[in-house]
Amino acid sequence: MTPEVFAALSAARAAQIPVVLATKLPTGEQFLLPDPAAPAALAEAAGTALRDDRTGTVTLTDGTLADGEWFLRAYNPPLRLVVVGAVHIAQALVPMAAQLGLAVVVVDPRRAFATTERFPNVSIRTDWPDEAMEALAPDARTAVVTLTHDPKLDDPALDRALRSEAFYIGSLGSRRTHAARLTRLRALGHDEAALARIRGPVGLDIEAVTAPEIALSVLAELVAVRRGSPLAAR
Repeated sequence: MTPEVFAALSAARAAQIPVVLATKLPTGEQFLLPDPAAPAALAEAAGTALRDDRTGTVTLTDGTLADGEWFLRAYNPPLRLVVVGAVHIAQALVPMAAQLGLAVVVVDPRRAFATTERFPNVSIRTDWPDEAMEALAPDARTAVVTLTHDPKLDDPALDRALRSEAFYIGSLGSRRTHAARLTRLRALGHDEAALARIRGPVGLDIEAVTAPEIALSVLAELVAVRRGSPLAAR
């Protein structure tokens, strides 16, 4: 690895920018992707590696200088989980999510709930959800789950999430609660395609009752969506 590639890789990782280090085998030629100078086939393979969080060897045969074997090392920042509502279920959900490697942020302006005692070693925001979501800027590696049942808190967060590339959006509540929620979000200008992105009621249907069971169902669905599992179909 040249000093220039090492410096660029270090800077990208420090800034949490997703990149792929592509090394041609056996010559050792390297690209740090995305790179406009890289062959198109290699750039496409790197994009797939980032999307799937996969590191490994690919063989390219498109008749260009990219032909051959490449080892692609994907460097992705951690997936994020934004939890709106420092409620009882969140206390079960947050530590489970951390064990899955998710970078968790808890959002709740109710300071009596959003405390370090209830959520140790977790990033907590006590601004209003719309302000928090604007600052957090959910991207394609972000999941958003709302748990409060309070439209004043859940709706602004969902509104911002639907205007983002968040890969998973879920909201706690009964089917009746969710139907009313969709009506309010329609009034904010969201169409049916956008509303279909919301997993409501949130979580896989495993007949969950307790807070840990509900947390498990949420994370199971999040992983299923992320990995493209048939279990994620609704």
